[in-house]
Amino acid sequence: MTDDDGEDPYEEYAPRIRADRRGTRPRTKTRPQHLEAVPGFVIAVDRGRYRSVVDEGLETERLVTCSRARELRKQAIVTGDVVDLVGDNSGAQGSLARIVRIHERATVLRRSADDSDTVERIIVANADQLLMVVAAASPEPRLRLIDRYIVAALDAGLTPLLCITKTDLAPADGLRDYANTLGIAVVERSPSNPARDAIVELLQGHVSVAVGHSGVGKSTLVNEIVPDAHRAVGDVNEVTGRGRHTSSSSSALKIPEGGWIIDTPGVRSFGLGHVSSASVIKGFPELLPLVENCPRACSHTADTPGCEIEKALASGDLSGIDAARAQSLQMLMETLRDAAEHRNY
Repeated sequence: MTDDDGEDPYEEYAPRIRADRRGTRPRTKTRPQHLEAVPGFVIAVDRGRYRSVVDEGLETERLVTCSRARELRKQAIVTGDVVDLVGDNSGAQGSLARIVRIHERATVLRRSADDSDTVERIIVANADQLLMVVAAASPEPRLRLIDRYIVAALDAGLTPLLCITKTDLAPADGLRDYANTLGIAVVERSPSNPARDAIVELLQGHVSVAVGHSGVGKSTLVNEIVPDAHRAVGDVNEVTGRGRHTSSSSSALKIPEGGWIIDTPGVRSFGLGHVSSASVIKGFPELLPLVENCPRACSHTADTPGCEIEKALASGDLSGIDAARAQSLQMLMETLRDAAEHRNY
C-alpha cells in the first residue's frame, strides 16, 4: 500500500520497545565495606530494634538505638553480640543507627524448645560465665535442671557458677555439696544476707548470663547487683509452686564494679535437642572414666547391656552425689534417644 506520492507510509515505522521494568542497571553482589562503621555491644533486642552501647568505658559512652541492614535479615542478632554500626550513632532522642556487620562470636549459649526439637535458639552471645540461680525452696530445687544448665554451659564454653537463693526458707547444704563436688563456685543468699559482694566478686570483669527457673528470685538478684536495673519481680504461686515469668526478653546490665550480667527470661525447662550425645557426656566429666570403658555404641541408659555406668550403680560403687549424677545422665540420654526416635518415626 502506498500514498498519493507513491511512498510506503510504514517504511520508517519502528516498533516501540517496552522498557525493562527492572531497570537497566546491572545487579551486583558487591556490598559497601562501611569503613566508617563504629563497634557497638548489643544489650537488648525488642521487636526489630536493638539497643547498643558505643564507646564503652569512655567519656563518650552512649546508648544507641539501631535497626538491622537488609543484608542481615536472615541472621539472628542477640544480646551480647558485638556489631558494627553506621548512620546516626549519636544516641540522641529519635536517632537511629543501622547494624551492618556482626562480629565473630566467641561463645554462643543455645537451647531448644524441648529435647525433640533440634532447632537451636540462641540465648546470648559472647558470655564467658553461666550463673545458675536456684532457690533452696519455693520453688523446690531441681537437680536435673541444674545438670542441663551445666551441659549447656560446657557445650558453649562457659564456666558454670551457682547462686542459691531463699536460704532462709530451707537449708542449702545439699545444693552446696552438689556444686562443691563438681568444682563449681557457689554463693548463698537470703533477704537477711544478700551476699552482693561475694556475687560481684565472681562476676566482676566477666560477661555472665543468669538463668533460672521462674520464681527463684533471679530478677531480684539482678536488681541488687545492678541497683538501677529495675527488673520486674514476681511471686511464686502458692497452689502450683511455680513462678511467674517476669522477664520477657534478655537484657545486658552493666555492673558498677565492672563487667556485665545478662538477665534472661525464666524457664521451666531447658531443651538440649541441639546438643550431640558426646557433648552431653562431657557435661558429666566425673563419669568419663566409666564411659571410656563402655561397649562401643553404648547409649549409657539404664537398659543398655554392658554399660559401665549401670554396672557401677548396681554394684554400689557410686553413691550419694555421684550416683545422682549417674542416674541424671542415664535419664537425659534416654530422653534424647526417645526424642531422636520420635523425630525419625
